[in-house]
Amino acid sequence: MTNWPYRGWMHAGLDAWTLGIEASQVAGMRLARVAMGGSQASDEVRLMVSEKVESLFELQAALATGGLGTTPLGGTRKVLRHYSRKVRANRKRLG
Repeated sequence: MTNWPYRGWMHAGLDAWTLGIEASQVAGMRLARVAMGGSQASDEVRLMVSEKVESLFELQAALATGGLGTTPLGGTRKVLRHYSRKVRANRKRLG
């Protein structure tokens, strides 16, 4: 089974699934914070938008400079790791 050609894609799929679960948790925690209103809600919305724009630019720069690798699987794994780090940091901060 070690030479199974789709093993890497299976792992990438599991990583994407895990990222989706964690992102859902973060979305729920952020929604709760925004629903409470006040300055924390405004700060959270600003942070949410700025993080998304920053991530977009980071990934565009990585793509333009070859930082995502030379294969579709390699690029996929690097993008998933990029977003996983961001989501995990938000889960820790909000939790």
